Amino acid sequence: MSDLQFQHTSRQPVEEARQGEAYAPAIDELVPVGTKQFYMESYGCAMNFSDSEIVASILKDNGFRPTKEYLQADLILINTCAIRDNAEQRVRARLAELGAVKKTKPEAVIGVLGCMAERLKAKFLEEEKLVDIVVGPDAYRDLPNLVLTADSGQKAVNVLLSREETYADISPVRIDSNGVSAFVSITRGCDNMCTFCVVPFTRGRERSRDPQSIMAEVNDLFNRGFREVTLLGQNVDSYLWYGGGPKKEFEKQTEEIQAGATTFAHLLEMVAQVSPKLRVRFSTSNPRDLTEEVVWAMAKYDNICKCIHLPVQSGNTRILEKMNRGHSREQYMQWITRIKEIVPSMSLTTDMIVGFCSETEEEFEDSLSLMDWAGFDYAYMYFYSERPGTPAAKKFPDDVSLEDKKRRLAKMIKQQRERSELNNQNDLGQTYEVLVEGFSKRSEEQLAGRNSHNKMVVFTRVEGIKPGDYVMVKITSVTSATLLGEMVL
Repeated sequence: MSDLQFQHTSRQPVEEARQGEAYAPAIDELVPVGTKQFYMESYGCAMNFSDSEIVASILKDNGFRPTKEYLQADLILINTCAIRDNAEQRVRARLAELGAVKKTKPEAVIGVLGCMAERLKAKFLEEEKLVDIVVGPDAYRDLPNLVLTADSGQKAVNVLLSREETYADISPVRIDSNGVSAFVSITRGCDNMCTFCVVPFTRGRERSRDPQSIMAEVNDLFNRGFREVTLLGQNVDSYLWYGGGPKKEFEKQTEEIQAGATTFAHLLEMVAQVSPKLRVRFSTSNPRDLTEEVVWAMAKYDNICKCIHLPVQSGNTRILEKMNRGHSREQYMQWITRIKEIVPSMSLTTDMIVGFCSETEEEFEDSLSLMDWAGFDYAYMYFYSERPGTPAAKKFPDDVSLEDKKRRLAKMIKQQRERSELNNQNDLGQTYEVLVEGFSKRSEEQLAGRNSHNKMVVFTRVEGIKPGDYVMVKITSVTSATLLGEMVL
């Protein structure tokens, strides 16, 4: 049985999901026919995409079948992102469009899932008249019951956060799957409390999933033909399993119990040992929690991809302190230096926020200089968007003008684009192992895949090569975003 495929819209990693497009599967061949149809769209980070796979599994087990046409759906769901105001505005606009189904099918149920649902809670039902149900990230198991409540004509809400929920026992239904790469969620929530971030309030406290269920999922994916997994969490480096419970409780345990715990470095090695033919990635890391043991594990195993997404957010120590990032500019640079000492070929990507509260022009220039020094292959760059309820919104005035934010962001994007192209120029003439993911977006005469550094490689199609195959490709030309080449036979 194939996995479900339907609309997914992604814009940032965990901030790092790959962008999806509308897909038209042969729906009736995918799952047993149910009595009702559902349509779902996802916005935001990779964690939202992963959550949508859990929701799809829950709905499938309760007799729903997917449709690619929302006008035919009995249940319409939007899995939302609340990390920036722009994301919320896009969701509101999309809800107005999807509400057209009510004109011809008034009994249809429309629901909002995820972080935006958690942030706005019952207000969503009052503000958006077309919304019938609101479901937070820890309440997806309750979705079938909430739909029944909505079917009876009542509004339904469950946004309770949990200290234990990891959905470890649910086998995700792979959405918009290429059959090659898959996300595997290993943690939920976050304890870091960066002042600008809404995640601790929308996804709750950090908790780790038991390693046995993670390994069962990874082995199942490999046996089904998947050849790449991305271990996923708001902060994967904080992964810790000793039977559950917060880190503070772990610190109170005996040395014997601590010695038997599974850390992220341990888990990374366990997954890498499934097969040398299984590529392993992870996202997202936090500089305050990434350990040297993780980097040494990356050096030890060829199939652990040589790429770390390490958000810095600012290149100025005063701003980093105001953001409560837990590190200084100098500490971040020392850590990058150490990573490169252990794995010289390591590819680094990052997140940057411009225009955070009270940021001066000189402090913004510090961010540019740090990016130039680090030589990131790619960066996700945004201007600061105040999120209600966060420590920054409560304590700091959003006093950098929108005009300055946009100007600074444009300058940063231009610099990074030039750096990305320069880095890619260094790949000219190099030969890389590429995991084939499918056709290129522009032509079925070309295939596309990624190398270990997470760079997209496009090359001329060769008869007999299919998704999931590993091939060697020599790079002959580049753009700022893509490597182009020819397969080495």
